[in-house]
Amino acid sequence: MFPPSIKKLIDLFSKFPTVGPRTAARFVFYLLKLSKEEIENLTGAISDLKSAIKICPLCFNPFQSEGELCQICANPSRDKSLLCIIEKETDLLVIEKTKKYNGLYFILGGTVSRLKKADIEKLRTKELEEMVKNHPEIKEIIIAVNPTTEGESTALYLERLLKPLAKKITRLGRGLPVGGELEYADEETLGSALEGRK
Repeated sequence: MFPPSIKKLIDLFSKFPTVGPRTAARFVFYLLKLSKEEIENLTGAISDLKSAIKICPLCFNPFQSEGELCQICANPSRDKSLLCIIEKETDLLVIEKTKKYNGLYFILGGTVSRLKKADIEKLRTKELEEMVKNHPEIKEIIIAVNPTTEGESTALYLERLLKPLAKKITRLGRGLPVGGELEYADEETLGSALEGRK
């Protein structure tokens, strides 16, 4: 058995997305080989992450600047009539890389599986409703969730939630494979899916 300090770190790393106990153990044994200075750099960077990064109050994108809003929400050249709802931060980066979308974003914070109440409560749906109500310039809402079972449930839930707000609601075209993830889609496929939204 591992000493308690190693076991504790393995347990902590195992909580990271897609990291199992074996990968977590590899991380810990890699850290053991680092010098004291390298460990201090790592722990300092983790501490800085929490103190230097702010969350945008409009779209929930993490950012690091003096302003109150992230660079996207603060940019006057963005198309304020378009709002793209995405599951997570990495989806925003992938869509931005296509250079085919110039509107605003809203990071939902996850998906719902079979519309469970606990899943719905974790999503930023109240904040989403507030954003749409407080920004009458928004004319079209694009639901850009992953084409998975959970993504489909989430999209249907969002359509019902947003329908009373009388905005045009569209979804990404089916250029993306069902069961795939936005994070792993190539830029061309994602670009054509954005252009072919319905």
